[in-house]
Amino acid sequence: MYTKVAALATLLAVAEARFGQEGLIQNLVQGLSNFGNPGQAGTLAGQTPGVLLAGANSCAKLQLADQIVAQLGNDQAVIDVAIALVAAEKNTNPFANIIPTICDDAGLPATEALRGVVPLVDPDVAGSDVENANSADSINNPFQAAGLSVADIVLANGFSNFTRQTADGATADAGAAAGGAAGGAAGGAGAGNNAGAAAPTVVCGTPTTLTQVVKAPAATAGNNNNNAGAGAAAGGLDFGLCSPEMSFEFGRAGRKPDEGTFLPADALVAQGQQDALNPNIITNRICDQLTNVCEANQAAKDACRAAQDLVAGLGTKDATTAEAFNQALGF
Repeated sequence: MYTKVAALATLLAVAEARFGQEGLIQNLVQGLSNFGNPGQAGTLAGQTPGVLLAGANSCAKLQLADQIVAQLGNDQAVIDVAIALVAAEKNTNPFANIIPTICDDAGLPATEALRGVVPLVDPDVAGSDVENANSADSINNPFQAAGLSVADIVLANGFSNFTRQTADGATADAGAAAGGAAGGAAGGAGAGNNAGAAAPTVVCGTPTTLTQVVKAPAATAGNNNNNAGAGAAAGGLDFGLCSPEMSFEFGRAGRKPDEGTFLPADALVAQGQQDALNPNIITNRICDQLTNVCEANQAAKDACRAAQDLVAGLGTKDATTAEAFNQALGF
């Protein structure tokens, strides 16, 4: 019987081989010959190469994963192999654009046991370290997926270097709201709560660090989103509709009382985002959202990336990490 861990280990064992990965999944499906009607597993296995080729529609493998469960049953061995297919990296053509496509259909996969699993991507893709870590985690700890496409889930958890693709082949940028909940739908709800937020002010003198560029005034009364820094900044940093702050708290919902996690402090930035033990996931999310929904200017985006690099270099995972990120942006 295959397990989630065993299936993932097999996937990672061939992670360096950018071609031929479809054969691995084919063998896993073929190994389910004791399930379903005679010959069904073999027929399904024969379909796996086509859905993992570089040019295949990214939704096709999710449809096939659903089909595997529908035809072979919901035994855990079947579910685990279907999960391996959902998480599998599609082949990459090294002579073409390697930005991956990710399925943007909120109805796929339809099998509840397969939802919340996100795919591996080619390690040469920028940001792949975040996505591949998320994929590995999602095998045993799926992300929240209610009303979300896989593309929405991927974007909400820190990876944005991909193209959305629907089952009919239509494509859009990662930040487009085609999938719904993780994109533009957050904009209207968040913008109304940000009204009246005051602008940060310039610290006098010649700045030598990001911390000296701006400082934020006290939060506007009645502002539930803590967006003290939202709006146009006299010093050139305009975070638009959002505050870029990161919070660190112990015992969030679903966590142990002594387990500290990170999350964007701003509700608009955090829309659809789960808390994370890894601060780099959250700093990446914050910086991505400055572009995707916050309408921040380039100076603010550049400052956020610099603060993101600062956190990555610290290597810490506690309250001081969030403080360093926030202080680097003037909060």
